[in-house]
Amino acid sequence: MATDNDILIANQGSFVLNNTVAKTTTINAIVVLEDTVFSAIRIAGTDVKATYIAAPATAVKAGTIIRAVNAQQFSGVTLTSGSVLLILA
Repeated sequence: MATDNDILIANQGSFVLNNTVAKTTTINAIVVLEDTVFSAIRIAGTDVKATYIAAPATAVKAGTIIRAVNAQQFSGVTLTSGSVLLILA
């Protein structure tokens, strides 16, 4: 399991997602780089977007950091628009 410092410094690397193709990988955190609309945020393959975004059809503002609750990790992300930095696990 990654420590907070491992996550903050992206010890396992990062990936810039800036298209609408689904990215499936283990993700510790999602950093929103520009106003972004998510099509899906998945944990164990299940879309949990509504758990993390109150109005899922509305853009999430640049600078937002999304972390999974209860020490879980995200399993994938799909965007409608925008770009994010995925902090890999």
